[in-house]
Amino acid sequence: MKYAELKNHYSSSKRFRKVMFLLVCVPAFMLQSYTANNSEPEEDNFEPYTETIPGTDISIDLVPIQGGKFLMGSPESSPNAQEGEGPQKEVSVDPFWMEKFEITWDVYDLFVYKELDERAAQGNQANVDKAKVDAVARPTPPYLDMSFGMGRDGYPAICMTQYAAQMFCKWLTAKTGHFYRLPTEAEWEYACRAGTTTEYSFGDDVSQLGEYGWYYDNTMNGYEKVGTKKPNPWGLYDMHGNVSEWTLDQYNPDFYTSLEGDKANNPLNKPTTLYPRTTRGGSWDDDPEMLRSAARIPSKPSWKQQDPQIPKSRWWHTDARFVGFRVVRPLNPPSPEEIEKFWPEPIEDL
Repeated sequence: MKYAELKNHYSSSKRFRKVMFLLVCVPAFMLQSYTANNSEPEEDNFEPYTETIPGTDISIDLVPIQGGKFLMGSPESSPNAQEGEGPQKEVSVDPFWMEKFEITWDVYDLFVYKELDERAAQGNQANVDKAKVDAVARPTPPYLDMSFGMGRDGYPAICMTQYAAQMFCKWLTAKTGHFYRLPTEAEWEYACRAGTTTEYSFGDDVSQLGEYGWYYDNTMNGYEKVGTKKPNPWGLYDMHGNVSEWTLDQYNPDFYTSLEGDKANNPLNKPTTLYPRTTRGGSWDDDPEMLRSAARIPSKPSWKQQDPQIPKSRWWHTDARFVGFRVVRPLNPPSPEEIEKFWPEPIEDL
């Protein structure tokens, strides 16, 4: 289809800018896959789904999270409230899909090791072509086994920086034609609470924690396979424990004080400095109070203290064996121009 015909076909649609962006910024072999994935209005397809990564038999499962309002943070009455978890504020988030499980090594290794893309697609040149993603920065393979012998098949990927997690999202977006990103803190807590107002999504009784999450007292000094505990009320697994999860936000202990008016709608504290960034959910290496729905954990330079790369890698936190992530996909994605603003430039540690 010629440009003029394409413009006439799409000019009455909100998707025109998106299609033109893809013609310029997405490899040609991906355009057919993108239009197939977006042939119907998203509002008519807000259901659980499985996204198979093109060129592979590896997939991720997504759960729809209806938007709404909730009280973000810890109430003053909480006996476990930590600095930076208040004051509690009402905020709203738009609907999105969230990955049912934490990203596993099975998926993350496709991003880290380019040759795995092509190896998985051997015997089918069309799949090999789909497996390639140009113009997306990808990490150099790590010097060490970043699983540290704790397991890879079905286990959560760990030790990546927030920058690496975001670039994974950019890669996944390019591969699938769907806009994936890290959740904001507000989205993460909203999904974790799943309509509850208690310390945990299952209530306030910490004696039940072992049924829902992996933490310091019930692990053998390491993470466990994803999805082996009970899910929260919205069908999300490992929101309490196993690995702490990256969000999009810069950590600021006073951030909640600003959440008034328009700032309480889809709040995001966009990073401007390398440290600290915010993780959520707590991990296998944490005590129960850090697994609460409202708990916030800031990143630290010590997470890459033993990094053998000089200067230290923007991709790996070699000492963060407790940090991973999961992805979200907004029901109503922003424009292509706004999507581009989500992809980060590395902020150097000066």
